[in-house]
Amino acid sequence: MKLLEGKIALITGASKGIGRAIAQEFASQGAQVAFTYLSSVEKGKALVKELEVLGVKAKGYRSDASKFGAAEKLINQVVADFGGLDILVNNAGITRDNLLMRMSEDHWDEVIGTNLKSVFNTVKAVTRTFMKQRSGSIINITSIVGIKGNAGQANYAASKAGIVGFTKSIALELGSRNIRCNAIAPGFIETEMTDQLDEKTVQTWRDAIPLKRGGKPSDVAHCAVFLASNQSDYISGQVLQVDGGMLT
Repeated sequence: MKLLEGKIALITGASKGIGRAIAQEFASQGAQVAFTYLSSVEKGKALVKELEVLGVKAKGYRSDASKFGAAEKLINQVVADFGGLDILVNNAGITRDNLLMRMSEDHWDEVIGTNLKSVFNTVKAVTRTFMKQRSGSIINITSIVGIKGNAGQANYAASKAGIVGFTKSIALELGSRNIRCNAIAPGFIETEMTDQLDEKTVQTWRDAIPLKRGGKPSDVAHCAVFLASNQSDYISGQVLQVDGGMLT
């Protein structure tokens, strides 16, 4: 039997990169997959077709999780369309990098809203469903930057550090209802975003990693499957680093 057979999952920000890999891996493990996108309409449509080929139900939703009303509507719609919900993966995120002296208030607010407030929005919106069925797995995608910080990313680091504290608090609040909440902290994962960097910069990053390579989106996806499945039934409130040993 597949690890997520019979499960229904919602993944935010899944039209590309890590979110897309998680959606694909969940589907390959038997989960029905709902996911969100904001601007990548064509990529969202393409992902639905890819997932359906794997024999599962899949549907994409154009939704801005940084708005609470939109998140609440999203959860209600997914539950109505799929008949329930078992797994929530908060992956939606953006960067607006700059040194603090040059960082605009708008870029601070935009990153905090998309990366951190969206997690509050979706978790709050799904809590009633999970509490009623006395089960649920929440997986929040943070970053090693939220643990160690990074120059030029004060807004991003603050948003990701906030996710760590939020994850641990929710694990304490909802544990008695058999609801687990964990986070994954990726390190240097090679995606479309890193493809824009020059090879010298990428190699410098790789050289600083004990495993001497960048991570793949699938590396994060495999960890997400574990945290979503019954194999991690007694794990909650944890932050799992998927970073090749970069941060030890």
